[in-house]
Amino acid sequence: MITAIRQDNPYVLLTPGPLSTTPTVKGAMMRDWCTWDDDYNNLVQEVRQKLVSLATPQTDDYTAVLMQGSGSFSVESVIGSVIPKTGKLLVLVNGAYGQRIAQMAEVLGIATTVVHFGEVSPATCEDLEATLEADTSITHVAFVHCETTTGILNPLAALSEVVKRHDKVLIVDAMSSFGGVQMDVTELGIDFLISSANKCIQGVPGFGFIVAKRTSLEVCAGQARSVSLDLYDQWATMEKQGGKWRFTSPTHVVRAFHQALIELEEEGGIAAREERYTLNQRILVEVMEGLGLQTLLTRDVQSPIITAFRYPDSSNFTFKELYNRLKEEGFVIYPGKISAADTFRIGNIGDVHPADMERLVEVIARNRFWV
Repeated sequence: MITAIRQDNPYVLLTPGPLSTTPTVKGAMMRDWCTWDDDYNNLVQEVRQKLVSLATPQTDDYTAVLMQGSGSFSVESVIGSVIPKTGKLLVLVNGAYGQRIAQMAEVLGIATTVVHFGEVSPATCEDLEATLEADTSITHVAFVHCETTTGILNPLAALSEVVKRHDKVLIVDAMSSFGGVQMDVTELGIDFLISSANKCIQGVPGFGFIVAKRTSLEVCAGQARSVSLDLYDQWATMEKQGGKWRFTSPTHVVRAFHQALIELEEEGGIAAREERYTLNQRILVEVMEGLGLQTLLTRDVQSPIITAFRYPDSSNFTFKELYNRLKEEGFVIYPGKISAADTFRIGNIGDVHPADMERLVEVIARNRFWV
């Protein structure tokens, strides 16, 4: 029997985060750190610098802020801190995470316009352009780059060009793409890019981060609608106190993330990681399609991050049965998350390699209980 079970973990997580991490990333958490100590704060500063370098070669124009909590905490810190009371947010939605941005804005009392694109279609420049032309009171635009609801990849460069041509502040939720898909925030004109420790950088959960254009962040003093999630104050404290967080930081998680950044560099950077993720996804899809399973999305909008598959046309199929059989053989996958179709999802990111995907598809081929 082929199995993916590893000595350090009972199964491979084929999810969009948390995800499988290396033994060395996990091992980095075996030491305790003091949040006031220079050794720890210097490490925080190094992490911030590395993040900016990953995002753009124009490092003087951008800065990085780390924020406690899951990635959604960082998204809410941006939404609640960078839009003034007189501002108005436009959210492009084609999945659960774009909808979450809109929900945050509504709860925070921010004037918001939402444009929906369904669950299986990318956001379009035509609708974005038309909305911005029709409503000049919009000051900020937000959308998700890779919607892990389905695995769809929105056209980041094209959408960004429209936003910047209209001179709006651009917020990009790159939660599941940053570190796994190449991008340059300067070239794209992104003001605030948001991601999380436990995604393509391959760290563990505990904090998110924002790569921000300095001039865009500097005007946000006093705008936050939360104390704990005040993005400007968090940044100002880290800047003035050499990496110090305002409140207790997830020290072990930060140390693991630092190790993950080193391992990203050793792999060959984002280009090499994107190549591995893309190969993982290609192996998966080619075999699954050969077994008669259909992807939810067409290839032209499919990201290398996570793939949604339609349920096979069989009354014998249940997701629970598939999940349990795969878990028994060392793999954990995700249920679907859309209303338009019955789907399940398989992630391609984390410490997952082509050999893992080859073992996975062999297991699936052998366990076609629904046939």
